Amino acid sequence: MKSKYVILASALLISLATFAQKDQIKSAEKALKSGDAQGAIAILKDAENIIVNAKDVEQAQFYFIKGNAFLDLANKKVEEGKNLSQAAESYQKLIEIEKQSGKPKYSAQAAGSVTEIKGKLINAAIADSQANKHADGAKKLYDAYLLDKKDTINLYYAASTAVNSQDYDLALPMYEELKKLNYSGKGTSFTAVSKTNGEVQGFSDAKQRDLAVKLGTHEKPETENIPSKRGEIYKNYALILLQKGRTEDAKKAIADARKANPEDSSLILSEANLYLETKDYDTYKKLVGEALQKDPNNADLIFNLGVISNNAKNPVDAEKYYLKTIEINPNYTNAYINLAALKLEAEKPIIDEMNKLGTSAKDMKRYDVLKAQRENVFKSVIPYLKKANELDPKNEDITKTLIGVYSALEMTAEAKALKAKK
Repeated sequence: MKSKYVILASALLISLATFAQKDQIKSAEKALKSGDAQGAIAILKDAENIIVNAKDVEQAQFYFIKGNAFLDLANKKVEEGKNLSQAAESYQKLIEIEKQSGKPKYSAQAAGSVTEIKGKLINAAIADSQANKHADGAKKLYDAYLLDKKDTINLYYAASTAVNSQDYDLALPMYEELKKLNYSGKGTSFTAVSKTNGEVQGFSDAKQRDLAVKLGTHEKPETENIPSKRGEIYKNYALILLQKGRTEDAKKAIADARKANPEDSSLILSEANLYLETKDYDTYKKLVGEALQKDPNNADLIFNLGVISNNAKNPVDAEKYYLKTIEINPNYTNAYINLAALKLEAEKPIIDEMNKLGTSAKDMKRYDVLKAQRENVFKSVIPYLKKANELDPKNEDITKTLIGVYSALEMTAEAKALKAKK
């Protein structure tokens, strides 16, 4: 008889727990409706340990209210990133529960909220990056990727943003995931300028873009091939491994990537960059030669060779590659920018010497020579900066540099005209 009482007592406890769950869910819902999201979360937290024993419909309602509470806090800018992530986690649990039970009551609303959260996370990440809070931005982009793993570009941007924050421990697992996915990012972008606001807008395909142009809402259609990002991914991955003292792992990673993607010429450059970092100049030169032989008229490849040569303190080769890039593609903005930067590096030693001169007749004569040399440096970069400004008029760094050059050469009219366009 005693055992029956125990069973009855257990059943009574379960029954009481079920009523308690229902009461707590109702109380949390009531608190949320009255605007007390924090209170709703606190109530639900008390029920968290026993909710697993509840019916599917009650579990779904629990996570729906919980998700709504976290989203409400995020919308009020209360720990926005953290609460967006927790809201998304709650909604995903709800969707999973209803999928298994076959009773979708809240899933449609939750799916809509997840899409909203994804957009908010991306926008918040952009704001973080603009405020130089790159690590926070990287985490939000990674959370956006976790919400929709088909949208792998968010994982790529998360890893790149983590590198910008120099948080290599954060970036490494992201690059490892990109590596497992064999992510390329290669594709084609279709854009046109909106006549309403003058901004460049992207389209999913050429058909939609051309229709917008035909309807008269957009103009200046452009199609651009997006090169593979594998080279950049493996370069950053290898550099992180190098920083951690894992040189052989870095070499193996790029070697394996090249075997798996023999046609991806960007990986040759990444391997060359790795050997440059390890000061194996013979292997570096061999790989550079291989890259050029494989694809002699690839503007991106040649440009990257210029960047690597500049990093190797070889300005002569860097200039040669940048000029070759422009020869292949006259509208390659970054080649003009880098050429100007390369030429402007000659100014520093001139300024250093000028600052050391005294006021003797000999020094004053030398000062005039150096002043003329400095002016020649500025004159040499004007064509490159003007072309870069023409290709990318919204780039403030180019505009400021060109205005500074005009001012140094006392080209007042040109400086005023450029300032007026800002």
